[in-house]
Amino acid sequence: MLQSVLLGTKQLQDFQTLVGDEEIEAIRALAEPLRGARVLHINATSAGGGVVEILRSLVPLMRDVGLEAEWQVIHGDNAFFEVTKACHNGLQGMDLPLTEGMRDIWRHYNKVNGAEFEGDYDFVVVHDPQPAGLLFFNERRRGKHWLWRCHLDSSTPNLEYWDFLAPYIKAYDASVFTMEDFVGPGLEAQPVFVIPPTIDPLSPKNAPIPLDQARQTVESFGVDLSRPLITQVSRFDPWKDPLGVVDVYRKIKARIPGVQLALLGAMATDDPEGWFYLDKTARRAGEDRDILILHNLQGVGDFQVGCFQSAADVVIQKSLKEGFGLVVAEAMWKGKPVVGGHVGGIPLQIIDQETGFLVDNIEDCAERAEFLLVNPEQSYQMGINAREHVRRNFLSSRHLKDYLTAFTAIDGTGLN
Repeated sequence: MLQSVLLGTKQLQDFQTLVGDEEIEAIRALAEPLRGARVLHINATSAGGGVVEILRSLVPLMRDVGLEAEWQVIHGDNAFFEVTKACHNGLQGMDLPLTEGMRDIWRHYNKVNGAEFEGDYDFVVVHDPQPAGLLFFNERRRGKHWLWRCHLDSSTPNLEYWDFLAPYIKAYDASVFTMEDFVGPGLEAQPVFVIPPTIDPLSPKNAPIPLDQARQTVESFGVDLSRPLITQVSRFDPWKDPLGVVDVYRKIKARIPGVQLALLGAMATDDPEGWFYLDKTARRAGEDRDILILHNLQGVGDFQVGCFQSAADVVIQKSLKEGFGLVVAEAMWKGKPVVGGHVGGIPLQIIDQETGFLVDNIEDCAERAEFLLVNPEQSYQMGINAREHVRRNFLSSRHLKDYLTAFTAIDGTGLN
């Protein structure tokens, strides 16, 4: 049997002061015909990464509006997760081989997990390439409607990987992508829903933190907040370009000697590559005492991340590929303009020169970050714009609404 994830409770009504009565009523009206629907989300891990953050909010909200929602995770060994990380990178366009042995490992664990699938559900949502074969290998096809949710930037996939996964993806009743540009080739006959991710504004990371408390927490890690602080929060991953962020910092430091850099990441159980890039990042940082590298296994949890985002003078997300980048919306929600890579889902969040800056290289990133450091009034106004943009577009109540809309479309008139 797949492993169930224990969850807390969430109440849609708690979003009323943020999104208004009319929006809450619209969501409840969408949910009513689906009351009692059995919904299962399946992914590869219950710790670390954006999918986990999304499901920890989305599944309890589904329960609150009357759906019988659950979350389960698959299992596999290190070899499997090394293959699925390669699938992740391949779908995002990385040039790397896909051997027959890798294919066999992926098929084996999807077959094992597929055989352990139990229960009858109205909607099964399978997230990303790790468990994408569950429906294909679920011989009894238990589950009324199956959706495959891709969180990656698959706009220019390595076709060897896409062609391998496509037959399994095409078995689904529908697929969900963050942007239309991400929809992979050959899915024209399948219903496709475009649902950008969202953040939970009430989570420990995103709930209001008094600035004094945030600053005190950051200072407890050895940061001197009498000097400027630049922060990036992300996995240690080649697509997040932590090495490039160190280079950006050094360019700024040549002109603003007191600047500091904090790189915060989450080490996820389905990402064996993370330790390799953590080590590479530490090597790039060298003996520079003004570079702080922290992760969740060092006691840096959601609250501490929220403190760093709140206390930072500049937040960077210098991604080279990005499905969405929840950390961008998180920082913007805290009133911080973000300097982000002009890739993937980041431009959905950053309106260039209004809610932050979009950049294409190290030089531009350093220039824009330095501008925010030396122009605090402009930075403050952009931060106000950033928070409002997130409020209107990227809170988890909207995510719930989009899924309810998709479920209704798939099921026709609903379940009643």
